[in-house]
Amino acid sequence: MFEIISAVKLPEGLTAAVDAWARTHHLSRSEAICKLINLGLKIAPTAPASAHMVTSDATRLEEIAVHEIEALLDPALPADERERRIRRLTEGPPEFSHERIDLPKHQT
Repeated sequence: MFEIISAVKLPEGLTAAVDAWARTHHLSRSEAICKLINLGLKIAPTAPASAHMVTSDATRLEEIAVHEIEALLDPALPADERERRIRRLTEGPPEFSHERIDLPKHQT
């Protein structure tokens, strides 16, 4: 197994924490960093969490918006008109749909 030397900039506090961890485990700083990185990689999710989080946050925000809009709409409106108004408020006017970055682009 080949070893590659990598220089890493760490904040002073993090370096101190790594050094303390290394001392308690009787390791050098280099060995401690390798072990800590391996531990982190074992428990890290395989897919980027941020992409999933953004999607779920956006979905949740849209659900909240729909709930609030439904509460404001006249209950006497027909269901299809209620749905049209909710869709127009959450998705925006159709003439601006090409500007939306969260909607798929249609091929022309």
